[in-house]
Amino acid sequence: MPASHRSKLDRWVQRGFWIFSALPTLLALLILAALWIKSQPILLSHPLKTLLFGSAWKPQKGEFGFLPFISGTIWVTVVALVIAVPICILTALYLSEYTSARTQRLIKPLLDLLAAIPSVVYGVWGVLIIVPWVQNSLAPLLGRWGSILPILTTTNPTGYSVLAGGIVLAVMIAPFIVSIAYEVLQTIPFGLRQASLALGATRWQTIKYAVIPKASTGIFASIVLGCSRALGETMAVLMVVGNVPQIPRSIFDAAYPLPALIANNYGEMMSIPLYDAALMTASLLLLGMVLVLNIFSILALRHVLREKT
Repeated sequence: MPASHRSKLDRWVQRGFWIFSALPTLLALLILAALWIKSQPILLSHPLKTLLFGSAWKPQKGEFGFLPFISGTIWVTVVALVIAVPICILTALYLSEYTSARTQRLIKPLLDLLAAIPSVVYGVWGVLIIVPWVQNSLAPLLGRWGSILPILTTTNPTGYSVLAGGIVLAVMIAPFIVSIAYEVLQTIPFGLRQASLALGATRWQTIKYAVIPKASTGIFASIVLGCSRALGETMAVLMVVGNVPQIPRSIFDAAYPLPALIANNYGEMMSIPLYDAALMTASLLLLGMVLVLNIFSILALRHVLREKT
C-alpha cells in the first residue's frame, strides 16, 4: 500500500476513534438537554428558589417544593458512605496487604457476586431483615443518645428510615469501592513495600506512610464512584426508606429521595398540570447533583496530583 494511502487511512481511523470517544459526551449532553426542555413548563411558572427550597409538595394545589427530596437524597447517601467507606477501605487494605493469594481468590468472586445481585433483591432483604432490626434493636439502642446527638432522636420509629436505606445502600456500593480500591493498591510497586520494610518500618507503618499516600487518588476515585451509584440507586432504597416527603431530622426519620420520587410517580397522575414537568425537573436535579459531584472529584484529583508533582 502506498504511503499516501496509509496516511489517509490513518487519518480516517483517527477521526473514527474521535467520533466514538465523543459519543458518551454527546449522549450526556443530549440527556441534559432533553430534561431541560421537558422541565421548562415548571421552571417558567415557578421561581427556581421556590422549587429548590420549598418544602411543600402538593401537586394538586400546584405546590412543588423539592427540598424534602433533595435532603432525603443527601441524608441517605451520606449515611451509606459513612457506613461503607471505612469498612471498604480496610477490607481493600486487608486483601491487598495482609491476606494470602488463596484468600484473595476466594473473596474476589464473592465481591463480584454482591455487585451482580439485582437491587430489588437487596430491597426485599432490607424489608425482611434491616427494617425490623432498625425498629426493634438499633432505634432503642441508639435512641438513648438522642438528647446529645439530635440525629439519633427517635419518635415512633417504624424501621422505614434513612438509616435502613443507608445500610442497604452501603451494602450495595461496597463491592464497587472495595474492588476499585483493591485494584489501585495492587498497582503500587512491591519494591516500595520492600524498601520501607528494609528500613525497619512495620507492616502498618509501611501501609500508612508508603502505600496509602501513593494510592490516595485512586482510593478517592473509588469513593466518588460509590457515591455516584448511591445517589442514583432507586429500587432498594425505595422499598426501605419510608417515602414520606419531609425533611429528615434524624437517621430514624423516613425520607423520600429523588430517585424514589421519580420511580414511584412517573406515569401516574399525569393529568395534574405540571406534574410531568416536575418529575423531569427532579431528574434534572439528580443528574445535576451527580455531575457536580464528579466535577468536584476531578478538580480535587487534579489538585492532589499537582501537589504530588
